[in-house]
Amino acid sequence: MSALGSATDSLRRAADEETPLLGRAGKSSDGSRISARLHRHMTVNVSKHWADLVLLFCYIITGLLDSSAVFIWGSFVSMQTGNTVYLGLGLTQPSTGIRWIKALTSISFFCLGSFFFSRFHRYLSPRRRWVLVASYTLQLFFIAVAAVIVTVGKESTNGLHWQVLVPLASVAFQSSGQAVTSRVLQYGGLTSVVLTSNYCDLFSDPKLFSLSNVERNRRVAAPVLLLLGAIFGGLWAHSSVGMRGALWTAVALKGLVVGAWLVWEADPEEDA
Repeated sequence: MSALGSATDSLRRAADEETPLLGRAGKSSDGSRISARLHRHMTVNVSKHWADLVLLFCYIITGLLDSSAVFIWGSFVSMQTGNTVYLGLGLTQPSTGIRWIKALTSISFFCLGSFFFSRFHRYLSPRRRWVLVASYTLQLFFIAVAAVIVTVGKESTNGLHWQVLVPLASVAFQSSGQAVTSRVLQYGGLTSVVLTSNYCDLFSDPKLFSLSNVERNRRVAAPVLLLLGAIFGGLWAHSSVGMRGALWTAVALKGLVVGAWLVWEADPEEDA
């Protein structure tokens, strides 16, 4: 009996010694599963289904920033057609004003942004969730940089102050990211930075008055949403908070887009 009791005690001690190790292994396994699930979630391709809604929402941001920037800075930060006209007018009489320099700054940094964001998506897999989240987080960061400069500095519209040129360049750079995303998601007509071709396509559509016409609906929504953003931008521009109010509002709106990509459904092919 004593030998049997001794063997039983030995087994019990062995079991007690293993229990904490087993418990830690279980926790480690849970952590691994969570990590794997998060990795899977962030590395899938997002679905293009209804993704046009996100791109349409970006028209509000464009209208908000462009209307306030034109009123306060004298230059667009997204729509480079207007800036090209300002540039052309300025080059005819370069000594009569500085608007053309601001326009050239915006055009240059928009082009640099297009170069950067297109390659960012191309080399890192265009529709990966983490790539879209990172892209819009970068866009948010550049708007936030502009907002901080305008908030802590002296808001000025006269002369070529760095407190105008740097925020102008920063916002123009990020605005190209929205246009690039429209290509990534294969909604080429929803660049959020141009409306002229949108108006042409809308009113030349043979199914303009059809009850069921998704393309027509997008082309109607785009200018309406941009106009809505422009109205809010104008209200900020005419208020005491001015450009900083518009910029911080754009930061918040861009944050909503980042959140949308974080929870957007995966491409059905990824779940197959």
